[in-house]
Amino acid sequence: MEILYLLIPLSVVLVFAIAVVFWMSVRGGQFDDLEGPGFRVLMDDDRPKGDAAKGDAAGEEKLPPL
Repeated sequence: MEILYLLIPLSVVLVFAIAVVFWMSVRGGQFDDLEGPGFRVLMDDDRPKGDAAKGDAAGEEKLPPL
């Protein structure tokens, strides 16, 4: 029964800490754009930026290394 004197204040402090971290992430803009990162993964260019000028001008298509 004495353990409740430790666990109840500890749980209140833990809930308060979680609420503070959540509030900071909301105010920091963490949840502003939930769909954008998913679309950015789909629209990613597979070729490195330097290879576009080398191989495409000569008419050959270079594949990225596996």
